[in-house]
Formats: sequence, C-alpha cells, structure tokens
Amino acid sequence: MSILTILEFPDERLRKKAVPVKNLDNSHQQLIDDMLETMYHAGGIGLAATQVNIHLQILVIDTSEEKNAPLCLMNPQIISKEGAFEYKEGCLSVPEVFEKIIRPSNIIVKGLDRHGETIEIEAIDLLSTCIQHEMDHLRGKLFVDYLSTLKRQRIKTKLEKMHRLESKE
Repeated sequence: MSILTILEFPDERLRKKAVPVKNLDNSHQQLIDDMLETMYHAGGIGLAATQVNIHLQILVIDTSEEKNAPLCLMNPQIISKEGAFEYKEGCLSVPEVFEKIIRPSNIIVKGLDRHGETIEIEAIDLLSTCIQHEMDHLRGKLFVDYLSTLKRQRIKTKLEKMHRLESKE
C-alpha cells in the first residue's frame, strides 16, 4: 500500500467531476487500499478519489472510534434524505479549517461496495454528513462552497500563503 498525495484547496483539480467506475479490477482494489491508508495516515474520516487526483466515483470512510470499520462506496447515489444536522466539518483538502455546515441528517445511499456488489446504506448524523461531504468531492464541490464568498476567500488566501511558505522550506 502507498500513501497518496492529497490535493489542497484552491487546486483546480479538486473541481473536476468524477466518472463512474466501470469494469472493476485489481487496480481499483489497490486504489481503495491506498486511499484507506492515506486517510488513516492523515487522520481523516473520509476521502474521495478526487482528492488524490483520481477522478473516479470512489470514496472511503471510517467514522469508528477505533478506525476499524472502513466503508467503500463506488458510484454512490443518494436515494432519500431528510432532517437537518449541523456539524463542524473539516477536510483533508482544506487543512486546519473547520466550519459549521448543515446537511440532511438521515440519508439512504446506494452504490457498489469494493467488490462491485450493490449496497444500500441508511446513514444518520456523522456518517450521513461524511458520505455527503465525500460525494460533493466527486462532483467537484468542497465544503467551503457552502460558506459566504468572503469567508471562502479568506480561507483561500490563508491556504495560498501557507503553500507559499511551505514551498520556500
């Protein structure tokens, strides 16, 4: 397994829409394993393939305390949603930024598991938020897009400055 490079906002590659996975093979299994390793290594609870510059509809999640319940969803689609849940979201592609976002609290999502089998998951609160957050990545959307233009611009400026300082080291 390998640790993959995570793209960071405002990198335009994060805006590219992912395409559905077709013809599942060993390369997809390797990608899923690498994404899980990358997510765990970075201390996240979710990662979309878009964030590692692979534009396929694949996401991995593990919201368990022990980090021992990985979930993989390919070609996910929300088939129902209701309620509202506010959560202070962060993102591995937007480091050191946390903002309150309101999303549906209960969703039912359908997709493929890592073996290509159709699965349907009923998710509430944190898992629901995480799935929706990662699905946004697959559509080229970031959680900062839910914020005001001013707040998003401040975050962009802060991260650009951080990237400039890192590149000088």
